[in-house]
Amino acid sequence: MIRKILAISGKPGLYKLISRGNKSLIVETVDEQKKRIPAFGADRVVSLGDISIYTNDDSEVKLSTVLESIKQNYGDKPLDLSPKKASQDDIIAFFTKVLPNYDTDRVRVSDMRKVLSWYNILTADGITEFDDKEEEETKESED
Repeated sequence: MIRKILAISGKPGLYKLISRGNKSLIVETVDEQKKRIPAFGADRVVSLGDISIYTNDDSEVKLSTVLESIKQNYGDKPLDLSPKKASQDDIIAFFTKVLPNYDTDRVRVSDMRKVLSWYNILTADGITEFDDKEEEETKESED
């Protein structure tokens, strides 16, 4: 499910991939409005399934794993911690609990705020399954 959720650079919020148009993607906002818009080739579009967080052991942890960790620690509801209003220390403490071995040099507080914001958007829309295991199994069976 998380592979079809997109972040578009310069546009707030998250988007769900609906279909592919002529030289564009048709996306729908992940909120109560469900507004459909085109995303063109000039837009930097990235799937949440392709995002990873740096760790201290020179590896990367998929965003889906981090979101699952948040879900296990805090439940599958939007968090009380506001990404915009929370202090930097609160955000760092939150992220340390969720991913203790994140790379403190390469992962910025703004990145942590974005992950927190994305989690709140997804859970508010009822998206609480972050693992791509089903999709990976489907791909393997097709090959």
